[in-house]
Amino acid sequence: MRVSVIGTGYVGLVSGACLAGKGHDVVCVDTLQEKIDQINACSPPIHEEGLEDLLRETVGKTLRGTTDLREAVMNSDISLIAVGTPFDGNEIDLKYIREVSRQIGEVLRDKDSYHVVVVKSTVVPGTTDTVVTPILEEASGKKAGKDFGTGMNPEFLKEGEAIVDFMHPDRIVIGGNDDRAIAVMDELYAVFPGIDVVRTNPATAEMIKYTANSLLATLISFSNEIGNLCAKVGVDVVEAMEGMHLDKRFTPILPEEAGRIWPGFITYLAAGCGFGGSCFPKDVKALIAYGENAGAPMPLLNAVIETNEAQPHQMMTRLKAHLPDLSAKRITVLGVAFKPGTDDIRESPALTIIRELLEAGAEVITYDPIARHEAEALFGDTITYEDDLGQALEGSEAILIVTRWPEFADLPKHLKGATPQPLVIDGRRMISKDSVARYEGIGLKLAAKHV
Repeated sequence: MRVSVIGTGYVGLVSGACLAGKGHDVVCVDTLQEKIDQINACSPPIHEEGLEDLLRETVGKTLRGTTDLREAVMNSDISLIAVGTPFDGNEIDLKYIREVSRQIGEVLRDKDSYHVVVVKSTVVPGTTDTVVTPILEEASGKKAGKDFGTGMNPEFLKEGEAIVDFMHPDRIVIGGNDDRAIAVMDELYAVFPGIDVVRTNPATAEMIKYTANSLLATLISFSNEIGNLCAKVGVDVVEAMEGMHLDKRFTPILPEEAGRIWPGFITYLAAGCGFGGSCFPKDVKALIAYGENAGAPMPLLNAVIETNEAQPHQMMTRLKAHLPDLSAKRITVLGVAFKPGTDDIRESPALTIIRELLEAGAEVITYDPIARHEAEALFGDTITYEDDLGQALEGSEAILIVTRWPEFADLPKHLKGATPQPLVIDGRRMISKDSVARYEGIGLKLAAKHV
């Protein structure tokens, strides 16, 4: 099929590149010429594992980038809208959705053939029907369901694993306003045989996305709440969770040679210093606001956000129990990205922790294997950035593990023989509590004698 993807962020570029990798003829559209030039040069403007290789396989063959939306829509059968939907504190901001819908509608006014417009951005239920479709009809002078089709096709991509997630999906959700639009979307995803496909209306498809993200966020906050209780009563949350994970209702038990426990679900049932990123915080808050506007308050999800926002402070509580006065103390923060495998620092717990350290007068050293430039853009010269883990650790009085980058598992080796031994505060419970001389971990009873 001929596909146009409007927006080249994480969702748009990954979706476009993967569909091109599956053999579709894809054109990615963005307003920024610089981003389009990077895409056409096979140099992804975002960090995503495997994306550069995929661009090298497809650019110039089944994938290209352009700033010409009109040309892209005129010469495609289906358009995927993948622009940003930021949350302004009260509701998601649909200005980019509205603008792109208007632009596509203006093109459809001059297009004779049937075209399907699909929202891939995360939007609250009803957006496709009450915002996108009316704008398309007004701008085109045509009728949805007759002259063109509309639909909603949510993405379920984890940053850092987005290529694998797209190429090997758990399910494909297709929300269409009529049978013809659904048939076109079916054709788009026919290249994924054997995958469960949910065919529904746009509002339900929109709700599926929010429901999925809200559940995962809830699992994390639940784990953190249990972890905080464990810390108070002297139980190790890691051991408590290991016992829970063996419940077959939660975790499929695999053959011995496969490692016994399938890791997918339980990764969200582990205590830590909080979740971040572009999805969970924004989507949960948006669903809360949507529920309140609909007359259905969301007390559980409000608690999810409150628990998460408080969680980075657990790191500071443990640090100050050992070092009440942080003035001029050298403190290393390991990880700035909200999760490993990405350079995305949006809503990362590290941001809250770094700001609190600076307010306390600490000398802050950071190391992140990918997200240094993003951190520099935010903090400037107020903190020190190291490109080597060993240098980041040198001379520090305390080390805070904030992001689960695999190389941080080797921290005990780096600290072996260090004099004096720094305090390690493990915000992800990555290393053994007995592997370093001075250890504090989320969900573990505070080791400091004075609190």
